[in-house]
Amino acid sequence: MSTGNTQTLRLRRTEDKPKAPLPARHTGILQDQLRRHTRRPWNPSFSMAVRLLLLIRVAGAMYNNIQDCDEVFNFWEPLHYLDHGEGFQTWEVTPTYSIRSWAYILLHLLPARLALVVGFGKRPSFFGVRIFLAVISTLCEAQLCRAVVSKINERVGRYLFVMLLFSAGMWNASSAFLPSSFAMYTTTLAFSYAVEPSSLKNPRRTMMATLLFATGAIVGWPFALALSLPFVIEELFVLGGDRASPGARSSWLMARWKRLFTAGLTASLIFVPVIAIDSVVYGKWSVVPWNIIRYNVFGGSERGPDLYGTSPWYFYVQNLLLNFNVLIVLALGSLPALGVTYLIDRKRLGFTSPSPDQSSPFTLLGLRLAPFYLWIGILTAQAHKEERFMFPAYTLICFNAAVTLYLVRGWMEVAFIKVTKSPYQASKTFMFSNMTFSVVATSALLSLSRVMALWHYYHAPIMVVSQLQVTELPRLLNDTGLVPPPPPGVPEDELPRIDLSPVKEFNLRLCLGKEWHRFPSHYLVPDGVRVEFIKSEFDGMLPAHFGFGAPDQESSTSWWDRGAARRMPMGLNDLNKEASSYYVSVDDCDYLVDLDFPHSPTQSLHEPRYAIGEGWERVACMPFLDSARSPLLTRTLWMPGEAWQSMNQFGDYCLLKNKALVGEKERLAKVAKSAHKLFADDI
Repeated sequence: MSTGNTQTLRLRRTEDKPKAPLPARHTGILQDQLRRHTRRPWNPSFSMAVRLLLLIRVAGAMYNNIQDCDEVFNFWEPLHYLDHGEGFQTWEVTPTYSIRSWAYILLHLLPARLALVVGFGKRPSFFGVRIFLAVISTLCEAQLCRAVVSKINERVGRYLFVMLLFSAGMWNASSAFLPSSFAMYTTTLAFSYAVEPSSLKNPRRTMMATLLFATGAIVGWPFALALSLPFVIEELFVLGGDRASPGARSSWLMARWKRLFTAGLTASLIFVPVIAIDSVVYGKWSVVPWNIIRYNVFGGSERGPDLYGTSPWYFYVQNLLLNFNVLIVLALGSLPALGVTYLIDRKRLGFTSPSPDQSSPFTLLGLRLAPFYLWIGILTAQAHKEERFMFPAYTLICFNAAVTLYLVRGWMEVAFIKVTKSPYQASKTFMFSNMTFSVVATSALLSLSRVMALWHYYHAPIMVVSQLQVTELPRLLNDTGLVPPPPPGVPEDELPRIDLSPVKEFNLRLCLGKEWHRFPSHYLVPDGVRVEFIKSEFDGMLPAHFGFGAPDQESSTSWWDRGAARRMPMGLNDLNKEASSYYVSVDDCDYLVDLDFPHSPTQSLHEPRYAIGEGWERVACMPFLDSARSPLLTRTLWMPGEAWQSMNQFGDYCLLKNKALVGEKERLAKVAKSAHKLFADDI
């Protein structure tokens, strides 16, 4: 604007645009005391958590070992029987005892069939089922992480995510075909609802958590229901998110009890399809969850799990140190850490002094830390101990460890402020984040080293059996002319897949002696090869073929009508007594899987050193750790470099060929092939 010769500039005042409000923070039980109004700590979204976890879980499905023969003989073999009509049967999967659920096994038939359709042979089915389990575990873990971020604390959620991602224990359990792994999935998902304080305003929490805990117990493993006890106690007796004066407590209590009873009654309907499926397959009324409890708790002095070995009280501590390293120390210290926080850092839980009509946040957090303690206490009290029994609480171990790490960080903040008298300096230092990062990173590196040790030291059983399909049987078919060899010069990745069905003409037998417990299932053995046992120094009960010794043999080719599941194989018993009728002569074996330690050889009448015997040829041999003659540290962890590996001793895990027997079958096949060719030429 101008007036005469004078020009002026007028500035228009504009109102400042309102800033978008930051997302709400500190909505969970644990609350940060420093940098409360700054940017939120980074946490992966649900989709990002799924993608990152899925990378690790699928890798575990492809490269993980089978840790327990129970997984093979009680679950993989019955699934193979449903799928292909052949497999091993233990006494646990018989109508006489029926302590394994066919309903649980049947859940895995669809992914096995889908993988068979898109693949070639049974091998894709094996890995297809594992990948299916890995996806389920991934979704449950991601859901738990997001629930902890929202209902506990953002930093705790971040620690939990990284601990789950890199844990060696989760690597083992996430894709294991075991009811205890299934119980881990359901417990994880149930806990994602249970981390929120109970309230009459939130009936969904009660219903979903109850259904999931019940599903894990009924379909999976009934003892896993013990993990729900703190949840039940909170539902019945703890105000949680409700507020009720002493005068209104009776009506509030009745409403809570009624709600939980309704949820429990609804959850009991899960029994209907499970009992129906098991009863149809077994051919008799079967309530598998009760049968499991009856056998393990009320089996009597002559039978029960103790027949299969007992372990000292510290078994689970040692095992969890292998699978979770420093995290198990943090997890075991979570309740004591909460007590210390109560004394020196009460504001961490927004604590002043709760009124009579509300619950203390310390009580609520203590109930969320309690399931792991309850579980390890119950399992430690049992004489028979196995690694898989701890699976249902694996994600809770990481949760307890994440809470402890966060509380310790809070102690450091309190100490720093007390020394420096400056909350501002405390908010600017990287000391606390460096501490938590170092703990999480150390745990991750130790877990990675443990996973690599499991692969390098103990993966031979899966690889050696696979060599039968990948190299030996194609060679046999090529040499006998049943399948012509490929043209020379064709790259391996362009070779057509070999049809191994002509192998049935050889009536081959693959035998297992002292290595029976490391058999990775019929899914990795091609059709047409019969798997048998030979006598070893083991004198306990071995599995039988489905329908072994039964008067009426298997006739149905449909998976829904496998009649052998309704019959008790001759000789099977629950007393772990040997059945000599299950053995074949080693002279009748075409191939044999055996382990030999050339640096520390041992042999006996029933366990000679087949790998150096004159009648056997090594088809494929791979290193297998001699743990008894390797130092504790180097056999526990893997490190690159010759210096580390030279301290270990290894044996040869071998697929052996009976030279005389297979040679004779090759000769007869060549003669038959030549005769057939001459006959065709004459025509």
